[in-house]
Amino acid sequence: MTLKRGEIADKLTAVGYVADHDIATALWLMDFLKRPLLLEGEAGVGKTEVGKALAAVHGAELIRLQCYEGLDQNAALYEWNYQRQLLAIKAREGIGENADTIEEHIFSEKYLLERPLLAAIRRDQPPVLLIDEVDRADEEFEAFLLELLSDFQVSIPELGTIKATAVPRVVLTSNATRELSDALRRRCLYHYIDFPDVDREAKIILTRVPGIDAALALQIARMVAAVRKETCAKCRASLKRSIGPRRYLASRCTICVRNRKLSTRR
Repeated sequence: MTLKRGEIADKLTAVGYVADHDIATALWLMDFLKRPLLLEGEAGVGKTEVGKALAAVHGAELIRLQCYEGLDQNAALYEWNYQRQLLAIKAREGIGENADTIEEHIFSEKYLLERPLLAAIRRDQPPVLLIDEVDRADEEFEAFLLELLSDFQVSIPELGTIKATAVPRVVLTSNATRELSDALRRRCLYHYIDFPDVDREAKIILTRVPGIDAALALQIARMVAAVRKETCAKCRASLKRSIGPRRYLASRCTICVRNRKLSTRR
Protein backbone atom coordinates (compact mmCIF):
# COMPACT_ATOMS: atom_id res chain seq x y z
CA MET A 1 0.00 0.00 0.00
CA THR A 2 1.34 3.41 -1.03
CA LEU A 3 0.80 6.03 1.65
CA LYS A 4 -0.20 9.57 0.73
CA ARG A 5 2.55 12.15 0.87
CA GLY A 6 1.05 13.92 3.88
CA GLU A 7 0.78 10.68 5.87
CA ILE A 8 4.42 9.65 5.67
CA ALA A 9 5.83 12.07 8.27
CA ASP A 10 3.02 11.31 10.74
CA LYS A 11 3.50 7.56 10.35
CA LEU A 12 7.26 7.90 10.86
CA THR A 13 6.74 9.99 13.99
CA ALA A 14 4.35 7.34 15.33
CA VAL A 15 7.11 4.71 15.10
CA GLY A 16 9.72 6.97 16.69
CA TYR A 17 11.46 8.57 13.69
CA VAL A 18 11.29 12.35 13.48
CA ALA A 19 11.44 13.07 9.74
CA ASP A 20 11.71 16.39 7.98
CA HIS A 21 9.76 17.27 4.82
CA ASP A 22 12.58 16.22 2.48
CA ILE A 23 12.92 12.70 3.91
CA ALA A 24 9.16 12.22 3.88
CA THR A 25 9.01 13.31 0.22
CA ALA A 26 11.88 10.98 -0.73
CA LEU A 27 10.13 8.00 0.89
CA TRP A 28 6.84 8.87 -0.84
CA LEU A 29 8.58 9.06 -4.23
CA MET A 30 10.30 5.75 -3.52
CA ASP A 31 6.92 4.06 -3.06
CA PHE A 32 5.21 5.97 -5.87
CA LEU A 33 7.90 5.25 -8.47
CA LYS A 34 8.76 1.75 -7.14
CA ARG A 35 12.48 2.51 -7.15
CA PRO A 36 15.27 1.92 -4.61
CA LEU A 37 16.30 4.86 -2.44
CA LEU A 38 19.96 5.73 -1.92
CA LEU A 39 20.61 7.72 1.27
CA GLU A 40 23.99 9.39 1.58
CA GLY A 41 25.46 11.36 4.46
CA GLU A 42 27.94 11.28 7.31
CA ALA A 43 27.85 8.41 9.77
CA GLY A 44 25.43 8.98 12.63
CA VAL A 45 22.85 11.16 10.84
CA GLY A 46 20.17 8.44 10.92
CA LYS A 47 20.32 6.75 7.51
CA THR A 48 19.97 3.22 8.88
CA GLU A 49 17.10 4.33 11.10
CA VAL A 50 15.15 5.38 8.00
CA GLY A 51 15.12 1.77 6.80
CA LYS A 52 14.07 0.48 10.21
CA ALA A 53 11.32 3.09 10.50
CA LEU A 54 10.08 2.35 6.98
CA ALA A 55 9.67 -1.33 7.85
CA ALA A 56 7.77 -0.40 11.01
CA VAL A 57 5.48 2.00 9.11
CA HIS A 58 4.44 -0.68 6.62
CA GLY A 59 4.43 -3.52 9.12
CA ALA A 60 6.98 -5.27 6.90
CA GLU A 61 9.90 -7.54 7.65
CA LEU A 62 13.27 -5.78 7.75
CA ILE A 63 16.04 -7.67 5.96
CA ARG A 64 19.43 -6.05 6.47
CA LEU A 65 22.63 -6.62 4.53
CA GLN A 66 25.63 -5.02 6.25
CA CYS A 67 28.29 -4.33 3.63
CA TYR A 68 32.01 -4.60 4.26
CA GLU A 69 35.22 -4.81 2.27
CA GLY A 70 35.48 -8.18 0.58
CA LEU A 71 31.72 -8.91 0.64
CA ASP A 72 30.97 -11.38 -2.16
CA GLN A 73 27.96 -12.92 -3.84
CA ASN A 74 27.92 -16.01 -1.62
CA ALA A 75 27.68 -14.03 1.61
CA ALA A 76 25.00 -11.70 0.20
CA LEU A 77 22.88 -14.03 -1.93
CA TYR A 78 23.09 -17.73 -1.03
CA GLU A 79 25.32 -20.59 0.05
CA TRP A 80 24.97 -24.34 -0.07
CA ASN A 81 24.83 -26.27 3.17
CA TYR A 82 28.00 -28.24 2.51
CA GLN A 83 27.90 -30.25 5.74
CA ARG A 84 24.41 -31.56 5.02
CA GLN A 85 25.33 -32.20 1.40
CA LEU A 86 28.30 -34.37 2.45
CA LEU A 87 26.13 -36.36 4.84
CA ALA A 88 23.52 -36.85 2.11
CA ILE A 89 26.16 -38.02 -0.35
CA LYS A 90 27.46 -40.62 2.10
CA ALA A 91 23.96 -41.82 2.94
CA ARG A 92 22.85 -42.15 -0.69
CA GLU A 93 26.08 -43.80 -1.78
CA GLY A 94 25.41 -46.37 0.90
CA ILE A 95 22.07 -47.34 -0.68
CA GLY A 96 23.57 -47.52 -4.18
CA GLU A 97 22.22 -44.40 -5.87
CA ASN A 98 24.05 -43.23 -8.98
CA ALA A 99 26.02 -39.96 -9.16
CA ASP A 100 23.48 -38.04 -11.28
CA THR A 101 20.63 -38.76 -8.89
CA ILE A 102 22.75 -37.75 -5.89
CA GLU A 103 23.81 -34.51 -7.59
CA GLU A 104 20.22 -33.60 -8.45
CA HIS A 105 19.19 -34.23 -4.84
CA ILE A 106 21.94 -32.28 -3.05
CA PHE A 107 21.57 -29.20 -5.26
CA SER A 108 17.92 -28.70 -4.38
CA GLU A 109 16.03 -26.19 -2.24
CA LYS A 110 16.48 -28.42 0.80
CA TYR A 111 20.19 -27.63 0.96
CA LEU A 112 20.04 -23.95 -0.01
CA LEU A 113 20.93 -21.36 2.64
CA GLU A 114 19.26 -18.02 1.95
CA ARG A 115 21.26 -14.85 2.52
CA PRO A 116 19.69 -11.36 2.70
CA LEU A 117 19.38 -10.60 -1.03
CA LEU A 118 17.80 -13.93 -1.93
CA ALA A 119 15.54 -13.84 1.12
CA ALA A 120 14.27 -10.36 0.15
CA ILE A 121 12.98 -11.43 -3.28
CA ARG A 122 11.43 -14.71 -2.11
CA ARG A 123 9.05 -13.33 0.50
CA ASP A 124 5.33 -13.47 -0.23
CA GLN A 125 4.85 -10.02 1.30
CA PRO A 126 7.24 -7.21 0.24
CA PRO A 127 9.88 -6.69 2.93
CA VAL A 128 12.17 -3.70 3.40
CA LEU A 129 15.66 -4.57 2.17
CA LEU A 130 18.27 -2.39 3.87
CA ILE A 131 21.66 -2.51 2.13
CA ASP A 132 23.74 -0.70 4.72
CA GLU A 133 27.00 1.17 4.01
CA VAL A 134 27.22 0.04 0.39
CA ASP A 135 30.28 2.25 -0.09
CA ARG A 136 32.28 -0.20 2.05
CA ALA A 137 31.77 -2.98 -0.48
CA ASP A 138 33.93 -3.42 -3.57
CA GLU A 139 33.04 -2.20 -7.06
CA GLU A 140 32.60 -5.83 -8.13
CA PHE A 141 29.79 -6.22 -5.61
CA GLU A 142 28.14 -3.06 -6.96
CA ALA A 143 28.09 -4.66 -10.41
CA PHE A 144 26.38 -7.71 -8.92
CA LEU A 145 23.71 -5.50 -7.31
CA LEU A 146 22.71 -4.06 -10.69
CA GLU A 147 20.84 -7.21 -11.77
CA LEU A 148 18.89 -7.25 -8.53
CA LEU A 149 18.00 -3.54 -8.55
CA SER A 150 17.05 -3.40 -12.24
CA ASP A 151 14.93 -6.55 -12.62
CA PHE A 152 14.62 -7.86 -9.05
CA GLN A 153 15.85 -11.26 -10.11
CA VAL A 154 18.99 -13.27 -9.47
CA SER A 155 20.62 -16.21 -11.20
CA ILE A 156 21.71 -19.37 -9.39
CA PRO A 157 23.52 -21.80 -11.72
CA GLU A 158 22.06 -24.92 -10.12
CA LEU A 159 18.48 -23.60 -9.91
CA GLY A 160 18.22 -21.04 -12.72
CA THR A 161 16.77 -17.51 -12.55
CA ILE A 162 14.71 -16.62 -9.51
CA LYS A 163 12.33 -13.68 -9.90
CA ALA A 164 10.90 -11.66 -7.04
CA THR A 165 7.61 -12.94 -5.65
CA ALA A 166 6.91 -9.47 -4.27
CA VAL A 167 9.15 -6.50 -5.07
CA PRO A 168 10.85 -5.33 -1.85
CA ARG A 169 11.27 -1.74 -0.79
CA VAL A 170 15.03 -1.18 -1.07
CA VAL A 171 16.99 1.38 0.95
CA LEU A 172 20.73 1.73 0.36
CA THR A 173 22.93 3.82 2.65
CA SER A 174 26.37 5.30 2.02
CA ASN A 175 28.77 7.27 4.19
CA ALA A 176 30.36 8.69 1.02
CA THR A 177 33.77 7.16 1.79
CA ARG A 178 34.12 6.54 -1.96
CA GLU A 179 32.24 7.39 -5.14
CA LEU A 180 29.56 4.91 -6.11
CA SER A 181 29.25 3.90 -9.76
CA ASP A 182 27.03 5.91 -12.10
CA ALA A 183 25.17 2.73 -13.05
CA LEU A 184 24.15 2.09 -9.44
CA ARG A 185 23.13 5.72 -8.90
CA ARG A 186 20.96 5.70 -12.05
CA ARG A 187 18.90 2.85 -10.66
CA CYS A 188 18.12 4.67 -7.42
CA LEU A 189 16.43 7.78 -6.17
CA TYR A 190 18.94 9.88 -4.25
CA HIS A 191 18.65 11.87 -1.04
CA TYR A 192 21.39 13.43 1.09
CA ILE A 193 20.77 13.42 4.84
CA ASP A 194 22.51 16.10 6.89
CA PHE A 195 22.66 16.51 10.66
CA PRO A 196 19.31 17.75 12.02
CA ASP A 197 18.77 21.39 12.93
CA VAL A 198 18.33 22.39 16.58
CA ASP A 199 14.52 22.15 16.65
CA ARG A 200 14.41 18.75 14.99
CA GLU A 201 17.21 17.44 17.20
CA ALA A 202 15.29 18.54 20.27
CA LYS A 203 12.25 16.64 19.00
CA ILE A 204 14.42 13.57 18.49
CA ILE A 205 15.64 13.77 22.07
CA LEU A 206 12.09 14.13 23.36
CA THR A 207 11.02 11.11 21.31
CA ARG A 208 13.91 8.86 22.29
CA VAL A 209 14.25 9.86 25.95
CA PRO A 210 10.79 9.63 27.55
CA GLY A 211 10.20 11.96 30.48
CA ILE A 212 12.94 14.46 29.63
CA ASP A 213 12.08 18.12 30.13
CA ALA A 214 11.47 20.01 26.85
CA ALA A 215 13.67 22.93 27.92
CA LEU A 216 16.54 20.56 28.78
CA ALA A 217 16.17 18.77 25.42
CA LEU A 218 16.42 22.12 23.63
CA GLN A 219 19.51 23.09 25.65
CA ILE A 220 21.20 19.79 24.78
CA ALA A 221 20.35 20.22 21.10
CA ARG A 222 21.81 23.75 21.07
CA MET A 223 24.94 22.63 22.89
CA VAL A 224 25.55 19.73 20.49
CA ALA A 225 24.96 21.99 17.47
CA ALA A 226 27.54 24.45 18.81
CA VAL A 227 30.08 21.71 19.48
CA ARG A 228 29.47 20.20 16.05
CA LYS A 229 30.40 23.48 14.38
CA GLU A 230 33.77 23.53 16.15
CA THR A 231 34.77 19.92 15.56
CA CYS A 232 36.43 18.36 12.56
CA ALA A 233 34.66 16.06 10.09
CA LYS A 234 36.12 12.97 11.77
CA CYS A 235 34.44 13.84 15.06
CA ARG A 236 31.14 14.79 13.45
CA ALA A 237 31.00 11.43 11.73
CA SER A 238 31.14 9.61 15.06
CA LEU A 239 28.18 11.46 16.58
CA LYS A 240 25.39 9.15 17.76
CA ARG A 241 22.69 11.78 17.85
CA SER A 242 22.57 13.94 20.95
CA ILE A 243 21.00 11.42 23.29
CA GLY A 244 24.36 10.84 24.93
CA PRO A 245 26.14 14.22 24.69
CA ARG A 246 28.67 13.38 27.41
CA ARG A 247 29.80 10.32 25.50
CA TYR A 248 30.09 12.43 22.37
CA LEU A 249 32.16 15.11 24.08
CA ALA A 250 34.49 12.47 25.48
CA SER A 251 35.02 11.09 21.96
CA ARG A 252 36.36 14.32 20.45
CA CYS A 253 39.58 13.47 18.69
CA THR A 254 43.00 14.82 19.64
CA ILE A 255 43.17 16.71 16.35
CA CYS A 256 40.47 19.11 17.56
CA VAL A 257 42.17 19.55 20.92
CA ARG A 258 45.54 20.20 19.29
CA ASN A 259 44.04 22.70 16.84
CA ARG A 260 42.39 24.55 19.73
CA LYS A 261 45.73 24.75 21.60
CA LEU A 262 47.52 26.07 18.51
CA SER A 263 44.90 28.76 17.95
CA THR A 264 45.19 29.82 21.62
CA ARG A 265 48.98 30.22 21.36
CA ARG A 266 48.62 32.40 18.30
